[in-house]
Amino acid sequence: MTEPYNPREIEPKWQRFWAENRVAEVDTRAAVSPESKFYMLMMFPYPSGDLHVGHGRNYILGDALYRHFRMNGRRALNPMGWDAFGLPAENAAIARGIHPREWTVSNIARMKAQFERWGVLYDWSKELASCEPGYYRWNQLLFLRMYEKGIAYKKLAPVNWCPSCKTVLANEQVEGGVCERCGSAAQQRELSQWFFRITDYADRLLEGLDRLVEWPEKVKTMQRNWIGRSTGADVTFELAGGGEPLVVFTTRPDTLYGATFLAVAPDHPRATELIGEGVDSADIRSFIDKTKNTGRSQREIETGAKEGRFTGRFAVNPANGEKIPIWLANYVLPEYGTGMIMAVPAHDQRDFELARKYSIPIRLVYRRDDALLDEAGMAEAVVAADASWKSFGSTPALDGLPGGEETVKAFVADFEKRGFAKARIRYRLRDWLISRQRYWGTPIPIVYCEKCGTVPIDEKSLPVLLPTDIEFKVAEGNPLDRSLSFVHADCPKCGGAARRETDTMDTFVDSSWYYLRYTDPSFSGGMFDKELAARWLPVDQYIGGIEHAILHLLYARFVCKVLHDFGQIPFDEPFTRLFNQGMITKEGFRDPSRNNEWVSLSEVERKPDGKPVRKGSGADLVAELGKMSKSRLNVVPPDQLIEKFGADTERVYTLFIGPPEKEAEWSDDGILGASRFLARVWSLGERVRGLTLESIPGSAEEALLRKTHKTIEKVNRDYSRFQFNTVVSSLMELSNSLSDYLGAGGADRKTAQSACEALVGLLHPIAPHVTEELHALAGGKGSILDSGWPAADPKWLEDATVEIVVQISGKLRGKVSVPTGSTADEVREAALADESIRKWAEGKAIRKTIYVENRLLNLVIG
Repeated sequence: MTEPYNPREIEPKWQRFWAENRVAEVDTRAAVSPESKFYMLMMFPYPSGDLHVGHGRNYILGDALYRHFRMNGRRALNPMGWDAFGLPAENAAIARGIHPREWTVSNIARMKAQFERWGVLYDWSKELASCEPGYYRWNQLLFLRMYEKGIAYKKLAPVNWCPSCKTVLANEQVEGGVCERCGSAAQQRELSQWFFRITDYADRLLEGLDRLVEWPEKVKTMQRNWIGRSTGADVTFELAGGGEPLVVFTTRPDTLYGATFLAVAPDHPRATELIGEGVDSADIRSFIDKTKNTGRSQREIETGAKEGRFTGRFAVNPANGEKIPIWLANYVLPEYGTGMIMAVPAHDQRDFELARKYSIPIRLVYRRDDALLDEAGMAEAVVAADASWKSFGSTPALDGLPGGEETVKAFVADFEKRGFAKARIRYRLRDWLISRQRYWGTPIPIVYCEKCGTVPIDEKSLPVLLPTDIEFKVAEGNPLDRSLSFVHADCPKCGGAARRETDTMDTFVDSSWYYLRYTDPSFSGGMFDKELAARWLPVDQYIGGIEHAILHLLYARFVCKVLHDFGQIPFDEPFTRLFNQGMITKEGFRDPSRNNEWVSLSEVERKPDGKPVRKGSGADLVAELGKMSKSRLNVVPPDQLIEKFGADTERVYTLFIGPPEKEAEWSDDGILGASRFLARVWSLGERVRGLTLESIPGSAEEALLRKTHKTIEKVNRDYSRFQFNTVVSSLMELSNSLSDYLGAGGADRKTAQSACEALVGLLHPIAPHVTEELHALAGGKGSILDSGWPAADPKWLEDATVEIVVQISGKLRGKVSVPTGSTADEVREAALADESIRKWAEGKAIRKTIYVENRLLNLVIG
């Protein structure tokens, strides 16, 4: 009788073993060869508390990869820390009447316990938390160095303001005009804010993407679009009636003769100044206010309704002297170009939609022989940017030129000669606004002195500590403003009374350089140990969600380049390889009669009218499908799964659910299959240990050996490609083959052991607890992590037989199976023994035999 598989006993045992023996700890100061060194890193998480199985996909995937590298002899550095500052902790503190640190520390403890229950290994000797003074003091030093170089600066700027959270929001934190955190309508305000001059690095950030050959193309495209490098011209339009001219940036100066109006962003600083006479100024101002407080992402601009207001003013088209109206338009962004555009509705779809809506003239300046267009009959704008289109309506020298880059240059050259335009490259990217009006963040190391002005803190005085005498009342604004002990400071220059800066830094600053600190988190001589950073970085493999494709990754790349320029590191890209895991979704229903409790599909039945109800209940359910989140009430907590099935079962199912880069749907029923698979593996280990027979290997043994070594080869390849789902499939097949072999009777102990050892070793990264136990029961010493990776024997990678295509005088006449490596004579003999082939050659002489080993036989007959 075999002992039943009992994860409740096995898993805590091995979790204690890994922790007590510190199996994941790496001495970063010890010598390491470039071939052995491997730095892999999970994006460090925000300590939000309970993790769900959607989070698990990220960390389990990373742990499987780490264990694979370890077993292959790599000295893998795999640290973990906490992105511990931020608005959620402060809001939680306000709601619960506790300090953000208390909330954060308790969440960290809870998440570490969950990592342990999952069997996820990290080098906890490298742990860091961004809310600790020993970490954030280096944020402050980075700020001071950037301030010295003019990279950090302060200016008055329009910002998104959340009246509920009482803080500035980045554009990406405003969806549909509301705060992503609390759902309050965002407002537009002008505040004096601190910025980092990331725009100075725009070209280098773009160029660096071309070198990141092991990054997903989707991520690089998103960053290129965010940086938004555009080549074109600045064109000056005089105001009819006098006044300061308007300068617009356009990527299509070749269409200037088709401009029939100017469009200005409603939140442009000059918008109200442009309101003329004879228009409803109150309506225009209302439109400005409405647009200011409406989220305008690039997608919303492209797909949303185009709306505008005529200002009552006109500008002069410098190309032809025509007066054209000035409109405010909701699809023009103040941060792109100059915040105003020349509108050419015939050749730009957004301009076209506004022109049609408000009956503004449309004028074609490109035509094509096979496109008989007229402005009145056009259904949409034509881009007219390729050589099949020819310009017209301009000047004799410019008419008839084909659409394209060279024609754009010709128009710009002409306009520059005439003195109203200048070639220009502009970017969509704007400087990084780092100011946040909240407590739980890194204090900005600046004071304001009436005598000396803005004064940076002496770096010897760092860190500027967050005060503890804080009351968290959101209605009263920034809590730091109310801490007199914090606000009152001495000027570092003159020693007089000064006021400390009360804005804290955007938490993206914390995550922009943390990967450098992991090499020695206790290092006191600077942000990081330069020698260790040069030895271990850049990060060899970075893993995290696609939601960080733009901001976190862009800011980390920017700060890396800044530190490179400061002479701190010899590289300027932080992450060599990047992998983005897909989200896990869950389909099911909310039960409004039970506080919106989540009901899985297995608990649902249909009423006669087709509406879903919980089995045994009459209350209608509400459907939902989406990524797991607490707000959706559709999370699957891992603790219950682990208690019932074990962590290894959850790990196997999580990695088997689909390609890890793709979105996958969670099924409560699917976990049963993973549980049965592990129970079978356990049983196979028990059965193999009980074998005593040693026999001369025959065809059955050879078939199992061939299956074993082919599986090793395939699984190796799949691990390297992150195809964990196909790894599990292959191991399920191998377990079936081993089970069939054992069930046939008379099994050879050595052959079965070889297959079982390979199965256990290959499965370990995915199901570490049960495989550690099987390894130990089979006589293995220490951890399986140090036992080496199963190696494929080349002699078992070829099939025992191969199918040969047989041709008679070049025509396909059949196929024959022969032992791999058969000679031409052996294959010819087999072919002529086959009646369906022999009939084509009977009675005829074979003049020539052409044989391609293991592939083709051609008998030329005469």
